[in-house]
Amino acid sequence: MSPAWYLRRLRSMSLPEIAGRVRDQALRTLWRYRQPDVKTLARDDRVAGYRPRPTLPPASGAPAVAKLHLVEAADRILRGKWQVFAHLHPRLGSDPDWFIDARSGQRAPSGEFSFDIRYRDESRIGNIKYIWEPSRHHHLTVLAAAYDLTGDDRYALRIAEHLKSWWSENQFLSGPHWISGIEIGIRLISWAWIRQLLAAWPGVSALFEDNEAFITQLYAHQLWLARFPSRGSSANNHLVAEAAGQVVAACAFPFFGASTRWRVDAADTLRREAVAQTFPCGSNRELATDYHGFVLELLLAAAIQSDLAGFPLDDTVWDAMCRMTDVVAAMLDDAGNAPRQGDADDGIGLLLDDPAYDRWQSLLATGARLFTPLSWWPQVRDEDVRTFLLTANIKARGGSYVRPSSRPDVFPDAGQVFLRSAKQGVWCRCDHGPHGFGSIAAHAHADALSIEVRVGSVEIFADPGTYCYHGDPKWRDYFRSTFAHNTLELFGRDQSASGGPFLWTRHALSRLVAAKGLEEDCDEASWVAEHSGYAEQGPVHRRAVSLQRAGNSVRVEDILIGDGFGSAPGRLCWHLGPSVLCRLDGARAELSWPGGRARLELPRQLAWKTEAGNDNPPAGWYSPSFDRKIPATTLVGSGVISPGAALVTELRLSKEASAE
Repeated sequence: MSPAWYLRRLRSMSLPEIAGRVRDQALRTLWRYRQPDVKTLARDDRVAGYRPRPTLPPASGAPAVAKLHLVEAADRILRGKWQVFAHLHPRLGSDPDWFIDARSGQRAPSGEFSFDIRYRDESRIGNIKYIWEPSRHHHLTVLAAAYDLTGDDRYALRIAEHLKSWWSENQFLSGPHWISGIEIGIRLISWAWIRQLLAAWPGVSALFEDNEAFITQLYAHQLWLARFPSRGSSANNHLVAEAAGQVVAACAFPFFGASTRWRVDAADTLRREAVAQTFPCGSNRELATDYHGFVLELLLAAAIQSDLAGFPLDDTVWDAMCRMTDVVAAMLDDAGNAPRQGDADDGIGLLLDDPAYDRWQSLLATGARLFTPLSWWPQVRDEDVRTFLLTANIKARGGSYVRPSSRPDVFPDAGQVFLRSAKQGVWCRCDHGPHGFGSIAAHAHADALSIEVRVGSVEIFADPGTYCYHGDPKWRDYFRSTFAHNTLELFGRDQSASGGPFLWTRHALSRLVAAKGLEEDCDEASWVAEHSGYAEQGPVHRRAVSLQRAGNSVRVEDILIGDGFGSAPGRLCWHLGPSVLCRLDGARAELSWPGGRARLELPRQLAWKTEAGNDNPPAGWYSPSFDRKIPATTLVGSGVISPGAALVTELRLSKEASAE
């Protein structure tokens, strides 16, 4: 990173955070020259053996389809087939390579002092996400669940082979896998579940509690987390993962005199962060949908492990999980798909199924067993192994807060409003929320007043997604930009100012003006909001969206308001989903997709064109998952926008309209 980036990052920190980071750096420097003897520390601090959790029911009781998919996934792993984002890992068979980037084939340094590794330098070490991901050991939890289901020793033996390899090749503070606390925390959760699912395997004790290599690694992981927690502006989902891993490990492996202290401190962190990172409405404050699911998975793993060990987490954590689950139930579209707001990197807290599992249905199924499912929830499909194993021996409980008696469509503090027509299957998400979490808003996109519109499972106006984090700055900038979202860009710049790939130095401020008619018996549902991201140059952008249930149409009106500014150059974009075909004629577009058609009337003040799959500059892309992008049509309207002039877009959902 450049000196300018470090200056911008420093400005985003509070004085206590700066002081904490100085202490962390001093300790890293000390450890560089005098590393703790973790083997001796672990041996001298050893006070107990393995404490098994209450007997798990055999996974054979899990849903049949989920069991079938689990075993198929486990068998692929035995053949060395494991997908890491967009690529198969080339060396994850019987002789695993923990340092190779499956995307480029480049290999990271394995023996270098961890804190000296410049992990953002892709030219030297490869893409760090690809290097870190296999060492979360999700493929090994899949194998462990398959062993619990089948009793097939092949799965246990491959687990033992990989764990011994990892422990041998990743000595404390050596190599890239000791850089990030989120990776360490998730790895601890995986190890705890592997041990529990291998309980019937004759070799399990020799692999874990009677194995000095594991004991040393376990102590080192927990010591690292105790010394280097995420701080201040970086204390987002990373801190939750770190504390969840610490809680799970200390409950599952209370081997050390320090275990109680680690557990108590981490549980207190989860109690605090469950409140700090969750809006009162239940939405995660990152305002990135994928991280809502990720954090909920982490909290569930920690809370349930703590309950089973006899050290239940504070009620505030359970309350937050109940709220978050109600939000999942409320925000899904008619096909059970979640919004695509903000960053998404496909992160998983605990994997006990085929990696293609449906995260949102799984969380609903788990929530239905832990909390009373409300009458307005969508139908819960109990079809995953994780829910079956995770909720065994756990008593159901209700939230301590007053849960909504009907499905909420307004989340005021999170800045989300949902306009729906159940009869026509129309779902529209409107965004007037804060620009991400904390001073850096690391996982936010410049998407103020953006909308998503779906009909059934088809994305009509789509959020393009994330695509990448490190290594591709051009694409990182594009997928986070205002231009890449269904909103209005002015003056050729984003509404919020980016200071780096996970840093925003200026945040657009949005507010709700009105939301009406959200009940299904109203002919029209509407939302009006505005943001001041361009206020330095004069205008405030106000947007009004109305869903005509009887007429089956969505109308969007954009207007610039305020004093002291003239006309503003702008671009209005409508990003179509990948299954939508478009024929543009002037300011009218005919849309079609399997099973439906629509006519799109566009503002005539703008000159319209289509973009699809353009690289330089990027335009017309859709990212279905991390590190994948496919061409999709974007309608771009450009022109000079006068103050007070309404830009009206109307989407008319009718077969007749497109057939004329």
